Amino acid sequence: MSAEGQSDWRDAPISVEAPGVVGWLYVILRGGILGLVTYGGLAILLFLRLIERPLCGQARPVTPFITQGVCKAAFVILRLRLTVTGTPMQQKGAVVANHASWLDIFTLNAVQRLYFVSKAEVAGWPGIGWLARATGTVFIARKGTEAKRQQEVFENRLRAGHKLCFFPEGTSTDAIRVLPFKSSLFQAFYTHGLDRVMFIQPVTVVYHAPPGKDARYYGWWGDMSFGPHLLLTLATRRQGRVEVIFHPEVPVDAFPNRKDLAAHCERVIRASHPLAVE
Repeated sequence: MSAEGQSDWRDAPISVEAPGVVGWLYVILRGGILGLVTYGGLAILLFLRLIERPLCGQARPVTPFITQGVCKAAFVILRLRLTVTGTPMQQKGAVVANHASWLDIFTLNAVQRLYFVSKAEVAGWPGIGWLARATGTVFIARKGTEAKRQQEVFENRLRAGHKLCFFPEGTSTDAIRVLPFKSSLFQAFYTHGLDRVMFIQPVTVVYHAPPGKDARYYGWWGDMSFGPHLLLTLATRRQGRVEVIFHPEVPVDAFPNRKDLAAHCERVIRASHPLAVE
């Protein structure tokens, strides 16, 4: 796609209409239940973490199951169908996926217990930031001066057996494309011998819009506000579906450098995305 074509999609958000009467009923019902489940689960998680942390330190043998349960419940509440192809890897390492929506957090947590890598600004977002910190998200700052410290955090979490999940595109999209992968985050796997023991599993996330709706319906990108998009999702009477495709994991040391590893993951994820435009 041309540079001009790449820029056009960012400036063409979908039209998010205010819910009608029936839509507001769905918002109130689904939103209320989802809020209770989410923050009720958070309260239980924080309580158990008070016990888990002194006994297990950085390891989290119990609380990730709560996060996964809440995310699975979210799909039931929204009546959004979730299908899975392939199997999550059992080896130590990380998951990399394309990034289309705020729903990715629920989607990927529902199918596997993992910890996200996110930009530092998310930690300060109301509501979302609290949830992210409580569930063990790794926050990274876009400053060169932070590189060494962030490298150490990555290594410590990986050596603790945590499966980290990051989005190499560096931003979310309109759900019908896969952007070029940035290789910088892959560098963490080529230090202090981690490349000899770690694996990377590419995962494709595909959002299928409700019948008759814009294919970008679940995408969240550019300057789109979270609130209106959340209302749109809650108010949708007949939802679409989400498809998660787990690809074969690869050993990090099968690739000579981070750029080759990033290119492989990008190629695999893009090739299996049925909606991705070229």
